[in-house]
Amino acid sequence: MGAVGPTFVLLEVEAVALSEAWVQEVIDREVEDVELLLLEQVGGGRQRTLRLYIDRPGGVTHELCSRVSEVVGRALDEADVFAAAYTLEVSSPGLERPLRKRSHFEAQVGKKVYVKTRAMLEGSKVWQGLLLDVTDDEIVVQEAGREVRIPLSEITSAHLIYEFE
Repeated sequence: MGAVGPTFVLLEVEAVALSEAWVQEVIDREVEDVELLLLEQVGGGRQRTLRLYIDRPGGVTHELCSRVSEVVGRALDEADVFAAAYTLEVSSPGLERPLRKRSHFEAQVGKKVYVKTRAMLEGSKVWQGLLLDVTDDEIVVQEAGREVRIPLSEITSAHLIYEFE
């Protein structure tokens, strides 16, 4: 009988890139009608915090945040996304909700917004004013009596400005 050499079994390990698309996919598998508006990673090492801002038609409840936290936390742990401990925070977008997609802007026409751009537009990178219009590829903001057309592709961050009445 011949000698039997060692047997090696290579397991395929799928690396998970933490992205909004991946987190949205995880949520969609177990929770209906929840949109991930924004994913923020803050800190690193032992102080890493992952913040998810979610929305749902009819509003976000404490129970919904808890359910999404459970689902996403389990998926993060199973995929071994973080080598060290992390804190996961899930909440509603709040009064100054982030605006990331064209549909987010479309829902807020007529309201006051804060918009920051990559490059200077008409001498500024920051615009705060009334959201007048949204087209396929840009928004129109009125600030101090002037209107600026801001390409969606140039927006680095944007949110509503809540005005107390």
